[in-house]
Amino acid sequence: MPKRTEAPPREQAPAAGFPLSAPLLFVLIFSLLWILHLRLLPLPYFWDEAGYFVPAARDLLLTGDPIPRSTLSNSHPPLVMLWLAFWWKLVVYTPVVTRTAMLLVSAFTLLGVFRLARAVSNSSVAAASTLLTAVYPVFFAQSSLAHLDMMAAGLTMWGLLYYLEGKRTGAIVWFGFAGLAKETALLVPGALLLWEVLAPFVMKNSPRANVVELKAGRGGGRLPHSSPDFLKTLTLALSMLPLAAWLSYYYARTGLFLGNPEYVRYNFDATLHPARIILALVDRLWQLLGYLNMFVLTGAMVLAMGYSPLPSIPGAPKTASNPERPRIAPATQLVFAAVITAYVLALSFVGGAVLARYLLPVYPLVVIEGVATLWRRVSWWKIAVAAIALAFVAGWFVYPLYRFAPEDNLAYADDVRLHQAAIARLAELPSGPVLTAWPATDELQNPALGYVGHALKVVPAQNFGVAELSHAQTHPGRFDYVLLFSRKYEPPARRVVGWWEHVQARYFTYHQDLSPQAATEILGAKTIYFEQRGGEWVAILAMPQGYFNRYSK
Repeated sequence: MPKRTEAPPREQAPAAGFPLSAPLLFVLIFSLLWILHLRLLPLPYFWDEAGYFVPAARDLLLTGDPIPRSTLSNSHPPLVMLWLAFWWKLVVYTPVVTRTAMLLVSAFTLLGVFRLARAVSNSSVAAASTLLTAVYPVFFAQSSLAHLDMMAAGLTMWGLLYYLEGKRTGAIVWFGFAGLAKETALLVPGALLLWEVLAPFVMKNSPRANVVELKAGRGGGRLPHSSPDFLKTLTLALSMLPLAAWLSYYYARTGLFLGNPEYVRYNFDATLHPARIILALVDRLWQLLGYLNMFVLTGAMVLAMGYSPLPSIPGAPKTASNPERPRIAPATQLVFAAVITAYVLALSFVGGAVLARYLLPVYPLVVIEGVATLWRRVSWWKIAVAAIALAFVAGWFVYPLYRFAPEDNLAYADDVRLHQAAIARLAELPSGPVLTAWPATDELQNPALGYVGHALKVVPAQNFGVAELSHAQTHPGRFDYVLLFSRKYEPPARRVVGWWEHVQARYFTYHQDLSPQAATEILGAKTIYFEQRGGEWVAILAMPQGYFNRYSK
């Protein structure tokens, strides 16, 4: 048995006492989240919620089968769907219950962020990191949406906490559940496994090579990095077994390993071109470090690095009894870096949609690093945190000057309300088939999504591009109405050169949707309804045929 090496002095300050216990802190976080989301709770389901996650969870509620029947099946693990079905069974199937259930997950995630930040730094950094994570636009918008990423983020935070405290069994369990929330969560134990193999070589010349010490709450732990124990390292692979069991079950039931062929093509086969990988990598780095005002935090962190560390006791000179404020231990920072790198690289290779929400498990790590740097080096760090929080809150409402997904801030609420109003208007008109594109096709056909009282007749279109609408125009009489809407945000001052449009179309399935005015010219239709909120809009066009021609006069 190797001789234990004495630990060098801590680089972390002991975690200061915090006035609230974990259960009370959870209740406080959840209550604040619920109040802030109060006006959003009754909203019908949005985009991927309506297209897959809610129908899949409702199938589970009604049939008890984790393989969905009312929507195209894919291999996403079932934990989030089980969570939603549990609450619907316990209370009632309604958006308010759905969004409240997801806010419970978000509060659990933020509690994990607090505990992790306190473990690697102190309670002040933990409180500020939790605040900034909570109000970051992507996190805030996703907090009440029925997607997989928030639960994956929460379970990952707790897994990292247990891992850094040296509680390996607990970490494996948390990571295992994270994999059952979303398959990409297993990037974390995979990255940690690789890190443990490489760490003895990376850290061998560091004064901190022997151990990483943490103090989290009442307990502490040591993560050895001196002599590698490959058998112990391989135990991290145990966290992959629950997902492996699910995929085996899914394959046995469906004959498919990752999902329907279109899902596999979109998320894997079509993403592996070298040029697309590079472009996606740049996009991922932007999303992580600059997107929706994140540049305010990362810019402040970079500027703070130019300042010398502050003394532990403000106003007094640095001495042996008053050392500089401690940093997050280098080995711990390298663990964070390994996890972040794994996510950024892997999600540059796979995933047809380059969505910011996929990075939710690593956003808190960037925030913790940034806040810890400000706390250590800037005397007015609380003012800086307050300014960053205001910038993040502004990001909830302000549409940026570049393309972004509406689900990344409260633009999604504008989108949902526009669809609600337009579909209510459609319901008042004489019945007739409606030409539209996904997700409105599901919104009009599935009353369980909250937009219609009964299913309407729908003629599906792939998009609202010139080719698609020109093709539709060659089949007069198939539809009486067209429901158009903004399927992506286009900045009003957009200036894009032609080759960049070509690149986006080739590698990221970008296409230019037509405006209502252009669509009416192609279809020979008449605009009878138009509404706009921020950068989102919706329109109803009436075709000049049959009884509606008489009605429109």
